Formats: sequence, structure tokens, C-alpha cells
Amino acid sequence: MTEGGTVTDSIQPFDVERVRADFPILHQQVNGHPLVYLDNGATTQKPQVVIDALVDFYTGYNSNVHRGAHTLSDRATEKFEQARVTLAQFINAPDVREVIWTRGTTEGINLVAASWGRQFLKPGDRVLVSMMEHHSNIVPWQMIAAATGAHLEPIPVTNLGEIDLDAYAAMLDERVKMVSVGQVSNALGSINPVAQMVEMAHAVGALVMVDGAQAAGHWMTDVQALGCDFYAFSGHKLFGPTGIGVLWGRAELFEAMTPWHGGGEMIESVSFQGTTYNRIPFKFEAGTPNIADAIGLAAAVNYLNQLDKAGAIAHEEALMRAVQQRAEAFEGLRLVGCARNRVCVVSFVLEGIHAADIGMLLDQQGIAVRTGNHCAQPVMEYLGLDGTVRASFSFYNTLSEVDRLFEGLEKAKAFLL
Repeated sequence: MTEGGTVTDSIQPFDVERVRADFPILHQQVNGHPLVYLDNGATTQKPQVVIDALVDFYTGYNSNVHRGAHTLSDRATEKFEQARVTLAQFINAPDVREVIWTRGTTEGINLVAASWGRQFLKPGDRVLVSMMEHHSNIVPWQMIAAATGAHLEPIPVTNLGEIDLDAYAAMLDERVKMVSVGQVSNALGSINPVAQMVEMAHAVGALVMVDGAQAAGHWMTDVQALGCDFYAFSGHKLFGPTGIGVLWGRAELFEAMTPWHGGGEMIESVSFQGTTYNRIPFKFEAGTPNIADAIGLAAAVNYLNQLDKAGAIAHEEALMRAVQQRAEAFEGLRLVGCARNRVCVVSFVLEGIHAADIGMLLDQQGIAVRTGNHCAQPVMEYLGLDGTVRASFSFYNTLSEVDRLFEGLEKAKAFLL
């Protein structure tokens, strides 16, 4: 399941029921049925400790950070900066100064495209993104390419939903200045060979930006192992709050880049004759930050750190095997994307039935899935599809929920055909 290897079947059984008890939202009825939440690729649910951390902040020490002259501000600042340390350790960042708070993956990619791209891209330069990228890893590069005269070019994918490494190798030359690629495809579940792609890009002098939004919740966030230059991910896909994320980048790159947003906190001094900028990471964090949700995200990471990691990974692999077996035996169901290395995300179509209709009928049975193009229109068009049904699993899902999904699909099929 992970880029660095697989988990063996010798792992002790994962106590999924104990873990599910930590997530209060999972224990409810939706449309008269027990909730089966299979939309983790869109957002993950939050353990009680994350909810408690948010309540604790607002009821115990709500205050602005860094510039207050009182006890509450000191407390908030200490918790806020400790959260940065927690996230740096989680992604194995070599320097805590390299961790910048953002609103999420989208803002992180936009920051790099706008700040680094506007400063260093010039006419004729090339930026490569894969054909399977989320719109958030396409549109910012289109915008900066239009502004600078650079060219954005798609890396082809195979019919299995894997990046075509031969085509990628043929595209690389000294004109390529940036490669921006998702570590895991949100639409197909494919795990891309990012470490290999980074090595190939660096050989021609290109930098690499990694969209880690779909990887962070599956323990794939070692930036030193990947060797990339920038890495972005979102808290809400990592069992943390919405509206918070992390952009990691090499300190020397951040030092050379000019800020994207201007305002308070990101300055050292301001006059009408000119402004000098603060040191990193603060020069990229204009204004009052999302203090509560940064602390909540650290609580999510601390929660993950105390889990049986190997057991959770093995449990997700067991879910994937069960889903694959049921899908292959389901008449009229066609899987979309069958990469050999993937997370537990299943994207599919049912012959003769629109994806939106399937999603509606599953919802009536308490089963939450995603339908549509998943903000990945280019790869859907390449595959000749308007969209798919996507069921995305996490470690708190169960084998009985796999059964519920396919029982729900049988009922939907019987009703619609």
C-alpha cells in the first residue's frame, strides 16, 4: 500500500471497533440506516480528541499569537508553535522553519505557483503535471504559465491509471523547471512513484512539488524519503479540522522567494520608503493565522501517532482486497483505474446507470460515497467518462461496511435497471 513496501499478514488484528469509538460522528443513523461513511477522499472524520482540542482553545485560552503581552496570548503562542513542531516531526521535515501554515493543499500549491513561479519562471520554461491531477494542481500552474510565458504540459497516464514513466522521461529536459504531481490520485487511488519521479526531475535541474492531500491520511508523508522540494497537504483529510493545511519546502527555496500575501506578521519593518520581510516561516503567514485549527491538527497527528500504525495499514489493505474481490464479481460494474500500487479508493461505473443516481440511492440507504468527476476532469475525459462513483475507505471502516456497499449497489441496480 505504501511506496516504501507492504505490510505482512503477520500483523496482529487491528481493533477497528475500539478505534471507531473515538469518532462520534460514525455512530448515527442516516435516512433510517446506520451510517456507512465512504467519502474519506473528500474529508475524513474527526476523533473526539480533535474536537476537544478546539473546544479547549476557545474556552480556555483563545487569544492571538506572537504579539500579545498577556498570559492567554503566551499560552496560545506556545500551543500554536508546538503544533508546528508536531507537524514537522510528522512529515520528517529537517527544519521546523520549513513548515508553513496554509488553508489547505490548494493554498499551498497556489503559494508556490504564485511566489516561486512568478519569480523564477520565464518564457519558454516548462512545467509538467500529470494528467490525473486534481484541479488544484492544474489551474494554479495554468495561471502562472499564462502570466510568465511558461508552458504547462500534461504527463500521460496508462490505461491502468498509472503515470507513464517512459513518456515522463522523454519529456524531461533542461527547459523543465517544475514538476508538480499528486502522491496519490484522488480520482483513481493510484500511488504514484514520486521518489523515482523526483530523482528523474532533479537530474535535469527541475524542482518537484508534491500534492500530498490524499497521501497524508495513509502515513506517506516523509518528505526526506521522497526527496521533493515542496510538499502540501490538508488537515481535513488527516482527521483534523477544515481550513488548515501545511506547505513544506526547502528552507533555501523559501528564503529566495518573495511573499505571496502582504500584511501583518510577515514583516520585519514597514515604512513608506519600503518594507523588509520577516524570517521564514512567518514571511509567508500574513495576518492572524488559523490558531485553533492548527492546534486541532496537531491533536489529530498526536492521535495518529498513538495508533497501531502497522495494524491500521494492514486493515486498510484487507479492506482493499475485499472491495476488489466484490467489485470483480459484481455484474455490470467496471473499475476505473487499476493501478498495481494504490490506496483503498475504488472508482467505478455501473453499466447503464448514471453515477449521480447511484450516489442518491446509496445515500437513501445511509451509505455516503462521492460521485462526479472528482475535480479531475482531464483524466475523466481521457478515460471517456463523465464521472464515476468513488468509495474511499479509511482505517475506521469495516469489512461489514464493504458488504453494506455492495448490498446497496445491488438494490440500486435492481431499482434502476
